[in-house]
Amino acid sequence: MNPGLGARLSITITLSDVGKRVTTRRKVPEGFRDAVGELEFWRDGVLGVRRRDGSLVEIDERTLVAAKVVPGRA
Repeated sequence: MNPGLGARLSITITLSDVGKRVTTRRKVPEGFRDAVGELEFWRDGVLGVRRRDGSLVEIDERTLVAAKVVPGRA
């Protein structure tokens, strides 16, 4: 395995992406957590991602390690 070929993590979402479907990865004490859903809000340093089961995940933007807009569900 070539150590130079690791995954690139980047945050490419902005406030203008509210209302779009996103995927996020955040750092938690146990490792990482992912959330996929509609970005409902981004205010005061907190993102709200509504999952398809209706649950709301609130994410401190300082814990984000990756995030991007993804296509809507078919």
